[in-house]
Amino acid sequence: MTTPRAGAPPTDALPVVFQPIFEIGLAGHRIHGVEGLVRGALQARLDSAAALLAPARVDGEEAAIDRACVAAVMREARALPADMPLTVNVRAATLAADVEFVAFLTDRALEASIARERLVVDVVEHVPFSAVPELRRGLEALRAMGARIGLDDVGLGTSNYRMMLECRPAYFKVDAYFVLGAARDPHRLLVLESIAGLARKFGGRAVAEGVESAADLAAVVGAGFDLVQGFFLAPPLGIEELTVRHPLSGHPAGERSSDARPSSRTAAPTQVRQ
Repeated sequence: MTTPRAGAPPTDALPVVFQPIFEIGLAGHRIHGVEGLVRGALQARLDSAAALLAPARVDGEEAAIDRACVAAVMREARALPADMPLTVNVRAATLAADVEFVAFLTDRALEASIARERLVVDVVEHVPFSAVPELRRGLEALRAMGARIGLDDVGLGTSNYRMMLECRPAYFKVDAYFVLGAARDPHRLLVLESIAGLARKFGGRAVAEGVESAADLAAVVGAGFDLVQGFFLAPPLGIEELTVRHPLSGHPAGERSSDARPSSRTAAPTQVRQ
């Protein structure tokens, strides 16, 4: 069993932001859900969450990092609407090695009054072939608790066909590398169309990350995506600013506006998911 030790930071040292995931339709767009992210923190004169968590990473405490980040996100997510889907990032290695992680996630959701069916667990990175049975066990435990599975950074590195088959995700989150400039690159569009079609055949949905312009938004929608995320529509925001800029009451309607203005670009949070 893997449990947090001294290297894991306190969750109140991890400021959390939420980035909306928008559903695009004929009438405009609405918030489909939010992704909880940990960003840099001025704690102990450290200027980023990555630096804050470095001691735990050096000690091999990846599961402790994931536990701390999940607990911090859950703490802030209590202010979200009661039916708003919430995405958290968890490394595949944690799901394979920490046999009590799903119980930990269940307990944190209960403490925050977050229904387990609202949770989407984005699987990050991969595990060695020798750990695949343990990963499958962790994924099945997540599904048994009611959570849905997402696969992060589809198309890059370790988020490949093998991980698609192992995870059988409900959400295929396509990395921004394929989205940025897609409006001007027919080869990127071919890749996006392929992933969107594959997601549908899996019975899932594809999410385009890193949408930063109207042209790229039109390109990914044309390629078959109806879920998008990026600075063009909304940057990651603290919970208070999120609820002011993007009224969340009445979800699943969220913000139903076809004339919503693009968000101004601000510094991106450090996503602690290595």
